[in-house]
Amino acid sequence: MSATPTTLFPLPIDDILPDVLADLRRVPNLALAAPPGAGKSTRVPPAILHHVLNATDKLLLLQPRRLAARGLADRIATEQQWRLGEEVGYHVRFERRAQRSTRLIVQTDGMFLRYLADNPWLEGVGAVLLDEFHERSLNIDLALALCRRVQAEYRPDLRIVVMSATLDVAPVAAFLPNCAIRQSAGRTFPVEIHHQRLVDSRQWQTAICATVRDTAVRTPGHVLVFLPGVGEILACQRELRSWAEAENRLLLPLYGDLPLERQATVLAPADRQKIILSTNVAETSLTIDGVTAVIDRGLARVLRQNPASGINQLQLERISAASATQRAGRAGRTGPGVCIRLWSESEQRGLAEFDTPEIERVELSGAVLQVLAWGENDAQAFPWFSPPPAAKIEQALQLLRALGALEMGQRLTPLGWQMSRLPLQPRLARLLLAGKEWGMNQPAALLAALLAERDPFAMNSGRPGETTGQSNIRPLRQPARSGHVSRSDVLDRYEELRAWAQRQSGGDFWQGQINPQAAKAIIRASEQLQRQLDDLAEIDTPTGAPVTDEEEALLRLILTAFPDRVARRRGPRDSRALLVGGRGVKLLSSSAVQDAELFVCVDMQETGGSEALVRQASAIEESWLDNSLLSESTILSFDATRERVIALRERRYLDLPLAAAPTSIPEELRPAASELLAAQARLDPRQVLAATENLTTFELRLATLRRAMPELNLPAIDDSFWQILLPELCMGLSSFAELRQLPLLDRLRQHLGYDKCVLLDREAPEKLTVPSGSRITLEYSAEQPPILAVRIQELFGLRETPRIAGGRLPVLLHLLGPNFRPQQVTGDLASFWKNTYPEVKKELKRRYPKHSWPDDPLTATPERKGGGRGW
Repeated sequence: MSATPTTLFPLPIDDILPDVLADLRRVPNLALAAPPGAGKSTRVPPAILHHVLNATDKLLLLQPRRLAARGLADRIATEQQWRLGEEVGYHVRFERRAQRSTRLIVQTDGMFLRYLADNPWLEGVGAVLLDEFHERSLNIDLALALCRRVQAEYRPDLRIVVMSATLDVAPVAAFLPNCAIRQSAGRTFPVEIHHQRLVDSRQWQTAICATVRDTAVRTPGHVLVFLPGVGEILACQRELRSWAEAENRLLLPLYGDLPLERQATVLAPADRQKIILSTNVAETSLTIDGVTAVIDRGLARVLRQNPASGINQLQLERISAASATQRAGRAGRTGPGVCIRLWSESEQRGLAEFDTPEIERVELSGAVLQVLAWGENDAQAFPWFSPPPAAKIEQALQLLRALGALEMGQRLTPLGWQMSRLPLQPRLARLLLAGKEWGMNQPAALLAALLAERDPFAMNSGRPGETTGQSNIRPLRQPARSGHVSRSDVLDRYEELRAWAQRQSGGDFWQGQINPQAAKAIIRASEQLQRQLDDLAEIDTPTGAPVTDEEEALLRLILTAFPDRVARRRGPRDSRALLVGGRGVKLLSSSAVQDAELFVCVDMQETGGSEALVRQASAIEESWLDNSLLSESTILSFDATRERVIALRERRYLDLPLAAAPTSIPEELRPAASELLAAQARLDPRQVLAATENLTTFELRLATLRRAMPELNLPAIDDSFWQILLPELCMGLSSFAELRQLPLLDRLRQHLGYDKCVLLDREAPEKLTVPSGSRITLEYSAEQPPILAVRIQELFGLRETPRIAGGRLPVLLHLLGPNFRPQQVTGDLASFWKNTYPEVKKELKRRYPKHSWPDDPLTATPERKGGGRGW
């Protein structure tokens, strides 16, 4: 390998390179912050390779983006006067340009994780440099944690360098012991910021293109336009093409899937002004010389897990303030520049300060699989750089179990090991391996690539699962064939793509509405996947017997990848369905899956409402479901019409009900049935119990005594009391009818206990004995004193009003005539005898001469003649 070239043009990083090298000779770890354009990515790795590592050690430089990895390797080769693929190379998904002797390899972080699975101790690697760490991709976070684990457990000589454009070095330095910290100045010029709010966001394309044309004539250098995705890039490219040709401008797209030769055109010097339409790949990962104007739409597509469905979805979101600063800085690399932000200053103040780390946003099954493949046996205990919530790790483990990747505890199955070696998310890796078992490598590879890559049939050219929010749902293109019904939206696309690949043109089904660039990327990816699948050793996978019918096999492969996305239609041809997990879903009208009772929700989109929308579905048969995920159980429910607990023998897939039939309540579920009955009764105890007269009287007696003698601490017989007592009452029962037949008064007295019942009977008796010897029932009420309705003759000789509750509460006397009608209501019997009785006697004696009407009732003998209430 040649010595370090001495003719390199100076960059700001050169000033601190000696310090960086001295640090790494002294300590194993370094955190380096340097703004874009400082030269850290191209100058630091070769310097470490030359002056720190042994002559045979390799250096791995990690990049979060494929485009940046390829471009960076090419730039290092140019600066160092090396040959790309020999002294320096790159390894990205589906593409490797390096040989065994190559010592400096630029890798995407995803490829590094797979490399680490094959070489867990990083033998032969002297240093790992993690570049663009501020982007905080899930893979870069995981790569740092794994490198630190290797260093701590096996390789104390391994050097770890974390580099970033906007890095808060304190957390990294805290995570990496013996970590030096360095910071490089950038070389930037002032950038004038203008805010230009879009009045009508629906006309964004017209507004951006107008801004591009206006800016191009006002700036001396190139114009860099930041757009959220490939669809927006292609739309603006179409609108600007004729203008660019007429004005002799070079109109260039820039995005992650761009082939290396077209990327080189963007980065190479040009003799005319370049108009570069780019995703956020140009934010920090790539340096484009000569840009003096930036036009920023202020949006990016961010991968985020929806908490309701657990699905990773690309969501169109506002960028952070840090990203906006990075984008603007691209205009000040070679001289003063201008940045036009297509949002208002008030909107700028509302931007989040930094981007949320991806590990906090996405589903983690891929990361957990890599951790376990490396050799960890507990993903929860793994020392993550930024530990995710435990619930998200458990969710990832559940998916891996459903895919057959895990066995006892968190140990990988042979299938799980194979899945970890494929450059796909676990779902699609599982699909590929099932295809290999059935001898369908090529169809499985094409199907997996179709599901993994950008959808060639999407109107917005977004990736699978992309959503832009409820207010901007972008449907997939619908087939031109009106009223088309099929078993699978995915297979419709698969067949059309396969037909397109054979004749390189759009088929009749979509009337040629296929994105050729996206289609070519899928074909290229499928070919790479097939080669990798061909190279994998055969293993015994638990997919079942081979399937000879290709359509059925493909449908079953889709199920294999999405075992947790099975839904059951709520009714024949109903667009609504119930998903595993209990989530409601609704098939969009663009879906051709109209008849299947069971289907897989392949492409789902959240709307913020109660139901997720299914844009692509794929029918399945119940017989295809994994037997290990099927169960039968007896389910108890309450039939409100019959007022009883009923039992259903239910068949489920995971937690999704498939079928149910009535059955008797088994003995072992009797206690649960009683609990369910009690729970229903507690909602309205009074209505359920339908209290009898004696039960009501008992409750009123107790309430009266509680008011009169609070020191006794008697319980209140109210809804709360019955709610406590109902579980006991319902034991062994399954219906309200049985409950109402219980001797509730006896059960109530039993619950109160003997002492309290004796006290109640003494101080708030059900009946009082009057002078005649009759026992008269007291009429208790909720608020008033109890009423004693008694014939006047039965009270002769009684001087004072009877009292209860230890003499504290006088009863209210309803004094009855011989006809048992009240003649006087009083709470003062003595006053009645003295003042009122003489008048009452005159009237009643005339009407009822046969009854006793003594002049002195206090000395007269009481009479029971004629009977009376309460005897």
